[in-house]
Amino acid sequence: MDSSKRKFLALSGLTIASSLCGSETAGTPKEKTLPKSNKAAIPDTNKPRVVVLGGGWSGLSIAKTVKEFSPQADVVLVESRHEFISCPISNLWLVDKVNLEYITHDYLQAARNYNYTFFNATAINVDKKNRILQTTQGDIAFDYLVLSPGIDYDYSRWTTDTALVARLRQEYPAGFIPGSEHMTIKNKIHNFKEGNFILTVPGGNYRCLPAPYERACLIADYFKQKKLKAKVIILDENNAITIKKKGFSSAFDELYADYIEYVPNSTIKNIDLDKKVVTTEMDEFTFADAAFYPRVRGAKIIETMGFAKDAKDMMEGHINPITYEVIGEQNIFIAGDARPMGFSKSGNTSNIEGKYVGKVVARRINKEQSPRWESPITLCFSAISLKPFNAIYIYTKYSFDKKDKNPKNIKFIDWQKFSFTETISNENWKKTGKVDADSILSWADALYFDMFGAK
Repeated sequence: MDSSKRKFLALSGLTIASSLCGSETAGTPKEKTLPKSNKAAIPDTNKPRVVVLGGGWSGLSIAKTVKEFSPQADVVLVESRHEFISCPISNLWLVDKVNLEYITHDYLQAARNYNYTFFNATAINVDKKNRILQTTQGDIAFDYLVLSPGIDYDYSRWTTDTALVARLRQEYPAGFIPGSEHMTIKNKIHNFKEGNFILTVPGGNYRCLPAPYERACLIADYFKQKKLKAKVIILDENNAITIKKKGFSSAFDELYADYIEYVPNSTIKNIDLDKKVVTTEMDEFTFADAAFYPRVRGAKIIETMGFAKDAKDMMEGHINPITYEVIGEQNIFIAGDARPMGFSKSGNTSNIEGKYVGKVVARRINKEQSPRWESPITLCFSAISLKPFNAIYIYTKYSFDKKDKNPKNIKFIDWQKFSFTETISNENWKKTGKVDADSILSWADALYFDMFGAK
């Protein structure tokens, strides 16, 4: 790997340097005891307790970082899944480049290695007045609560027919919430015989902007290697490829001219699953199989808990963009893909952002000044082909709009106040793809080690 690639991997970072600005403090924690009938199986403590809801790339990073910078804190990570399955790298698993073990990791191992508590439960609601998180496995008292529940799908722009939505979820899952959805899509790919395989790309700031295009390339590569009479049709709601346009366009045209049909401005008007026909504003497309990726929204639990009136567009002004704290709720934060800022909804971004949020919480526990706001980093590698193994990458930081001289004055979120800055990309897969492709697994190894203490 050349020096420039090492620099990018280093910048993706396992730490974010911080400096000081402002001062925020918290009171002395009270002993947290609950009625035995409702209490979760967690020991009582008089230490400040931080409850992190959501064990994705953000939540794992937050839990580890709070404990690192405030060792006296009692940190509890609440997650409904029994094990972690990575959405990043999952496209490579779909076509057998990596095995399932590579993208599956142990929450208990992470908790042991970083000295926090993993609590396997589903959150139901929160008692804000008494500072209690209600879960399926009992109530947990907290001093600080960080919500990192990720995304939900929003099918409402396509249909309000609940029966159709249920069929889309079960028969044609999007594959951007890890687990069973990916398993279903992998079976679809490996059992495909011939015809059109439709993939959709949603509008808005959806989870992992390049992933649908990468998936299209890898499925087309698989069909090509198998010499199937098959085509991947990409119905993109956007007017052009949203990211890494040069690299993906050249791959579509030069590697998969007979296997990929890219259709921009494809606003879906109707999906007939019985006839297997998708109708857009401009045309109709038949399909043998498909994976329908709708728009995304902030997780519904944010609304259920009363922290946002409507998280549907994830643009509601409900958190402070500097501290990630919910407006009007002291020491309750929202981070990760559920946050409404215009940052990329990707693993690397959430991991780096999580370190910053973890420091905000830790310094508040320590009665220290908050860290200066620093941009998350998006370092993203996308595979273009497997034989040979080629990829493209992009490295991006973010900034506030230059019109806002002092971003600390922003009380309510407006994602448009953020802009991309310092974007570096390499989309010439013909010359440097092998190095970039190898970097995909190096990147994943580093981030898995960071979150779990092991690859």
